[in-house]
Amino acid sequence: MDIAKDAALIMLPLVIAIGQVLFKLTSRDVGAANMASLMKLSVNGYFILALVLYGTATVAWVYVLRHFPLNKAYLFMGLTFVFVPLLSYLFLKEPVNIRYLAGAAFIIFGIWLAKAA
Repeated sequence: MDIAKDAALIMLPLVIAIGQVLFKLTSRDVGAANMASLMKLSVNGYFILALVLYGTATVAWVYVLRHFPLNKAYLFMGLTFVFVPLLSYLFLKEPVNIRYLAGAAFIIFGIWLAKAA
């Protein structure tokens, strides 16, 4: 077991989830789909950071695919469905309910179950 490779499987969905929160923060500053909004978007720090994270995540994904079969690696992308609501709760004060927690537990259990197979 290589800890760096296994850590990449978990860090990748976390980085993508952080990017999603940054995109949500970007959406607060962007209006209609017009040239003025596009110009405003091009200098938005949240947006630029999200793009950098997504670019980094793409490179990391290629690294992960070099070391894991796609069918195993892609299982972990399901963690984005766990991380995004948690991060939106922490940083955006969006609500999380018991059904979300149960669903997140099922996702984590499903990843564990499939990886163990």
